[in-house]
Amino acid sequence: RAYLGFMWAHPGKQLLFMGQEFAQGAEWSEAQGPDWWLLDPAYGAEADHRGVRDLVRDLNTRYRAAPALWERDTDPAGFEWITGDAADDNVLAFLRRSADGTPLLAVCHFSPVVREGYRLGVPEDVPAWAEVLNTDAVRYGGSGVVHPDVVKPEPRGAHGRPASIRLTLPPLATVWLRPA
Repeated sequence: RAYLGFMWAHPGKQLLFMGQEFAQGAEWSEAQGPDWWLLDPAYGAEADHRGVRDLVRDLNTRYRAAPALWERDTDPAGFEWITGDAADDNVLAFLRRSADGTPLLAVCHFSPVVREGYRLGVPEDVPAWAEVLNTDAVRYGGSGVVHPDVVKPEPRGAHGRPASIRLTLPPLATVWLRPA
């Protein structure tokens, strides 16, 4: 789930191979096709497969609704790193910007632990951030560490920016935030 959220937010095109849209475990084979039965509760299917299917659906819906993710896909001005070197924390964070400059913040956490109060530098001209996607939501098969309230920046610098926010990073998840 974390990587799917990362891939949809990162510049470039999304690429799924047969069965990835519902977390098929076995490698796809042209002799039998995708294991669609994994989505059918009548066959004892796990909710996790349906959760990944729903996540891919929601990623596509939110992608279309967020010009920051596609308007400047090939323009360097449409992408800014917040942090790309937090290897010890397993965190990548970046901004995508639409043609009018509206940002979308993607925070990818590739560790199985919850990180409380993780500080990220953000643009100072955004008064509040709201979560628009969290791949750790229970409906996607996650643990449910989400941010229902808006997050307001503090005048404390981080990552070379004068303002920052503090987030609880869900385990193995990607979170998208937009100006509230």
